Amino acid sequence: MTTRKKLEGLVAATITPMTLDGQINLPVIRQYVDYLVNEQNVKNVFVNGTTGEGLSLSIRERKQLAEEWMCQGKDKLDHVIIHVGALNLPECQELARHAAAIGAGGIAVIAPFFFKPTNKDELIAFLQKVASEAPEVPFYYYHIPPLTGVKIRVEELLDGIKAQIPTFQGVKFSDTDLLDLAQCINKNETGEFEFLYGVDEQLLGALAVGANGAVGSTYNYLGRQTNLMLQAFAKPDLALAQKYQFLIGEFLNFVIKLGFGVAQTKAVMTFVSGIPMGPPRLPLVDASSEFIVKAKAKLDSIVWPDGI
Repeated sequence: MTTRKKLEGLVAATITPMTLDGQINLPVIRQYVDYLVNEQNVKNVFVNGTTGEGLSLSIRERKQLAEEWMCQGKDKLDHVIIHVGALNLPECQELARHAAAIGAGGIAVIAPFFFKPTNKDELIAFLQKVASEAPEVPFYYYHIPPLTGVKIRVEELLDGIKAQIPTFQGVKFSDTDLLDLAQCINKNETGEFEFLYGVDEQLLGALAVGANGAVGSTYNYLGRQTNLMLQAFAKPDLALAQKYQFLIGEFLNFVIKLGFGVAQTKAVMTFVSGIPMGPPRLPLVDASSEFIVKAKAKLDSIVWPDGI
């Protein structure tokens, strides 16, 4: 494998743009890439994950999206990570082979969540069968127990994982259990693994225990502000970093109370970026006009440090 740039900082969990009749809208991805890079200073993406409605898409659609992000991101993005998780092993393997064939910078896999692995050995056996289909591609486990119900602690998972999955590179850690995350980072003494936090409103806490960066939906439209939080934390200027985290949290707390999910994220991204993200795919339904008005007013009312 050639020397790769370490994956750190912000990774946008990409939205899947759709037309009004519910088809994927590939032509806007070029504009989307430019927006992330030029307006949000975000140069890493995580494609076909939760925010991207990956499990609501067909295998063909997921391949098309992966190809388009790779094509449009060439020479613009640092890392394109493709989520290849599915409810059955053959589809995961097919998507992993495809991601490898198009030159993806990494692949990630969610735990299957209908028939679930019940212990570490079962989960690693599944992940290994996927990772082995892309033997030159860095592999990430996508840990999101609130959605999968698979609550196997990542700290436990790490023991001996490199021997079974040589391409194992790290974890997208989308859980609020900072004790588990901290224990993972404590074990990672050599720094060979990357731990990317996935709960945007708690990122500062994850940075404090050693997270390398973050994968999240808000970095699509609050990337600039979050990057400034990362810079403040690195200085270190904890008071300024807290200010950014509190303001991001103020917005998220507001919209969560209104009902905030993938559909609403698409609506926020549309009014912030001007790029039409379209509706979600059923069973999700579009954000209400009331939500859009209130969310926009709230975001416009926030006064960010440095006048951004």
